[in-house]
Amino acid sequence: MAIRVAAYCVIVDDGRMLLSHWNEHGSSGWTLPGGGLDPYEDPKDAAVREVFEETGYHAELGELIGVDSHVIPAEKRHLGATEPLQALRIVYRARVVGGELTNEIEGSTDEARWFDLDEVPRLHHVELVRLGMEFAGVWP
Repeated sequence: MAIRVAAYCVIVDDGRMLLSHWNEHGSSGWTLPGGGLDPYEDPKDAAVREVFEETGYHAELGELIGVDSHVIPAEKRHLGATEPLQALRIVYRARVVGGELTNEIEGSTDEARWFDLDEVPRLHHVELVRLGMEFAGVWP
């Protein structure tokens, strides 16, 4: 089994939530800004780096609000995968402290956008969005 450790942020400001549009391996949906750790990278550093790469914003982390383990069977992974993947997802609360909203170019996401909190459940989103909102206490 392959293992992927990733760090994500729940960023809520003035009743809005910042999401990234994941568009990779033929799948798409809105997700929390974040992603996989580089070798030897601290999860906190990865979360801040990924928020910047995907949204253009500089983030300041708050508390760790949840950790989730999710197993994806090989047949539900991208083409060519031959083994299941355990995704260990570390979720922090964060806030924007600078930068400018910018879409990622040639990455795993292709758009970043703010959504009203009550709009988020109706979006086409990955399950991590609901989990993150539950961890943060903002899921309707």
